[in-house]
Amino acid sequence: MAGPKKARKRDVEKHYSRKAFINKLRRLADALERDERFTIQIAGERIVVPEAATFGIEHERGSGAEEIEFQIKWKT
Repeated sequence: MAGPKKARKRDVEKHYSRKAFINKLRRLADALERDERFTIQIAGERIVVPEAATFGIEHERGSGAEEIEFQIKWKT
C-alpha cells in the first residue's frame, strides 16, 4: 500500500476578472457559513480547503503600492 503523496512546492499568483473574483469569494463565504470544505481550481490544480483551515487578512504598503491578501492556511 502506497503512503501519502508528498506535495510539491508551489507558489502561484493567479489574476481574475472582478466578476470571477466575486464569484470565488461568494462560494468561499457560502462554504464557510455551511461549515463545509471549499474546493477551488487555481492555475490548473484543484485545491481542497478543509473545514479546519484558519483565515487571516494581510496588508502590505511600500514603494507606492498597497496590497491586501486574504489568507487561508491549513496543515497537510
